[in-house]
Amino acid sequence: MADYVGAIDQGTTSTRFMIFDHGGNVVGVDQKEHEQIYPKPGWVEHDPKEIWARTTDVIDGALAKAKLSASDLAAVGITNQRETTVVWNRNTGEPLYNALVWQDTRTQGVVDELSADGGQDRFREKVGLPLATYFSGTKVKWILDNVDGARAAADAGDLVFGNIDTWVIWNLTGGVNGGKHVTDVTNASRTMLMGLESLDWDEGQLKAFGIPRSMLPTIEPSSAVYGEATGTLAGIPVAGDLGDQQAATFGQAAYDVGDAKNTYGTGNFMLLNTGTDIVQSKSGLLTTLGWKLGDAPAVYCLEGAIAITGALVQWLRDNLGLISSSEEVETLAKTVDDNGGAYFVPAFSGLFAPYWRGDARGVIVGLTRYVNKGHIARAALEATAWQTREVLDAMEADSGVKLKELKVDGGMVYNDLLMQFQADSLQVPVIRPKVAETTALGAAYAAGLAVGFWNSYDDLRQNWGKDKEWTPKMDAAEVAKEYALWKKAVTRTFDWVE
Repeated sequence: MADYVGAIDQGTTSTRFMIFDHGGNVVGVDQKEHEQIYPKPGWVEHDPKEIWARTTDVIDGALAKAKLSASDLAAVGITNQRETTVVWNRNTGEPLYNALVWQDTRTQGVVDELSADGGQDRFREKVGLPLATYFSGTKVKWILDNVDGARAAADAGDLVFGNIDTWVIWNLTGGVNGGKHVTDVTNASRTMLMGLESLDWDEGQLKAFGIPRSMLPTIEPSSAVYGEATGTLAGIPVAGDLGDQQAATFGQAAYDVGDAKNTYGTGNFMLLNTGTDIVQSKSGLLTTLGWKLGDAPAVYCLEGAIAITGALVQWLRDNLGLISSSEEVETLAKTVDDNGGAYFVPAFSGLFAPYWRGDARGVIVGLTRYVNKGHIARAALEATAWQTREVLDAMEADSGVKLKELKVDGGMVYNDLLMQFQADSLQVPVIRPKVAETTALGAAYAAGLAVGFWNSYDDLRQNWGKDKEWTPKMDAAEVAKEYALWKKAVTRTFDWVE
């Protein structure tokens, strides 16, 4: 039997292919960035064809680096930036338009139109989500309403839609030559079009958004064989599909009710396992699918989604030139002892959880002549921790569960200054696992379970190991004082967009 499982990790800024052994160890990886396209303020796009080209590149690259061939893989899984929306022609394989990225805010008009009857929570009970620019349904509607010929082509049955997982799987399994048009329950739960209970496309939602059912992929479990790959991976079962945050939760072995993890990437995403119970949030969180393994009952989560965290560090690098690499932000922040009274609220795409304010925009407050670039760097890192604290407060209010520790993963968890401040701001220990790139690992686990490479949750739990732990060192009274200032700063972002 093959000794490894592969995972395509298609993220907001880059695509990776990672290869894991039975112990969950990384044996091969290749990664490539793709272009971020900003046609107008608030508009964020990707080129779907570039993303697919990067995907094939990194599959070849990782296999070559690991000195493996496709036949060494038992299966391949996919994990993806969620909500990023692709509409393409099923006959030609050509995208109708660039992918609208989850951060894109151009659909605020769609949100306003749908909110006029029933408010922002009009569909929340059915789909677990507030009306917001974040979710795929608004993006599909925008494309159909604004791209020449789109509506007619959709009505004729020529157009199909998918989040990036669907686009990648369709191309991976043959594209126009028999490609599988599928998604999984986790990605479908981010569209505003799937019923939380039915796990199927909801006719009422499709009617409200004006989206023909013929465009939509088949909803599958997160762990199941969808088809066989073509190209470099020809013949390998494509057997796992999870949105990136659900994949990270799965890779963190957060399989018990009350387990939580926080991923630090372009944005931050905290998920709390609520088991087979659908918990409706009263505190601005999302009710979302965690995963579904084959025929087993679906697992649900509460999620706190934060739009801009790692992306703020990129902004300091690319837009301001304050640093030349993302890693330098920690060095710059360490040149000062505190934030100098400055607070940075990065509401570049509005505010996500727990506020859901599309009218908000970013602010830096508390500036004096004393503040220098070190303070700005430190305030940027602290913004990540404070936003996480707000989500944690909401999660504890909704679930009634007091968090004892926080498992963390993603690129920013190697920033010791940030992780220490996160432990301080939460007043609980923060724990990084041995494999911090748990997103790809979770997709590999789902694929491996589907083909018998792993047999159970217990197999996967044994693979999890602690790498480092940070415990709170800051005085609780000082934390409370700074948190109050942070919340005051957040209010300054409101009502900016008229």
